[in-house]
Amino acid sequence: MKKLILFTILGLSLLFGSSAIACTSFIVSGKYTVDGKPILFKNRDTGTMDNALHLFTDGKYKYMGLVDAVEKRWNKSVWGGYNEKGFAIINTAAYTNNVGDTTKLKGQDGVVMKKALMVCASVEDFQHFLDTLSRPMGVNSNYGVIDAYGGAAYFETGNYKYVKVDVNDPVVAPRGIVVRTNHSMSGDLSVGFGYNRYDNAIGILNDAWVENKLSAEYLLQAIPRSLYHPRTKTDLTVNIPAKKDVADFRFFIDYIPRVSTASSFMFVGAKDEEHVDNMMMWTILGFPLTSVAIPAWLSSDELPKAAELNMDDYRAPVCNAALDFKAECFPITIDKGTNYINLSAVLNKEGTGYWQLLKPIENEIFDKTEELISKLDEKYSKKEIIEFNAWVDSYLDASYKAQFDVDLLSE
Repeated sequence: MKKLILFTILGLSLLFGSSAIACTSFIVSGKYTVDGKPILFKNRDTGTMDNALHLFTDGKYKYMGLVDAVEKRWNKSVWGGYNEKGFAIINTAAYTNNVGDTTKLKGQDGVVMKKALMVCASVEDFQHFLDTLSRPMGVNSNYGVIDAYGGAAYFETGNYKYVKVDVNDPVVAPRGIVVRTNHSMSGDLSVGFGYNRYDNAIGILNDAWVENKLSAEYLLQAIPRSLYHPRTKTDLTVNIPAKKDVADFRFFIDYIPRVSTASSFMFVGAKDEEHVDNMMMWTILGFPLTSVAIPAWLSSDELPKAAELNMDDYRAPVCNAALDFKAECFPITIDKGTNYINLSAVLNKEGTGYWQLLKPIENEIFDKTEELISKLDEKYSKKEIIEFNAWVDSYLDASYKAQFDVDLLSE
């Protein structure tokens, strides 16, 4: 009951407060990544904390995606996903594309992504798809898309028009990197949101380019877990609290991870159309600082149970655990208390913060996944992916039991 009350309060504050407008995303062209595969990423902020993965077969193409784990609407929208042709899509709310527009139709952003996954095989297909939608479209988004043909672009899209930003254009993206938060560069830059998060993300990505670290593993840990604030030059990883059981609150606004962050996910694209089966998705469910990244392959026709939408209770096990841990990070529920994170629960000198305990678990998954990917790049094997999914579930179940006394998947 305590948890239910807490997240009901959080949900209301997110729906009506500024924290609901806070997604962060980026695309890195495969021409610049360490393995030649494009990367598409989204840090999702929303009023719906329960997120999960689901595999869909209701379109022209099979696809998997991130959904709201809510019984009555889980299958209405997709908030990021990829399909069997190697086409992937995400969005961030832009808030600058429809300035002055009084159109009443709104909130179709996730519906558009679901429909696109059902029928689009490429970036060009998506552009044609947008061209054929009736106006007004009911959207205000930066749509990020990649495909198996080397395509990578953002479409800054409003109710009546869009502007395409080609990530492979060296004039637009000389390092093959484009970031979008909650404003479109083609819109009115005196409004919109996410400028601090934009600066932080682009800074991390540019440093990674210089250091040759444009890899899925590095970026998935560096960006959604970044505790640096570019405006105040505050780094919460410096001078961390001494003990977990002594609360230490820090102001927590305009960081990339936020109280409203419900998931982070990344698509590692196919290096070409002949390797579409190797395309994969990494997903962090619940809250980046209290959860782990889980890999999934659409080509295996199944998902790890830890991240999959459970059709009995419409939730995902690892998300449940992450939200329970997150409650200790944001225990103040009055007087804008969720503006303050209890850093002791995340990081402390004892090494008992949630992220400190979860990182080694995630690192082991990364190491094992890298071994599998090396095999798959040589010769694709659906059987090996299915066996790996079973290992991930077993490993997470045992690790959460040993580290937190949490029965993640056990009956």
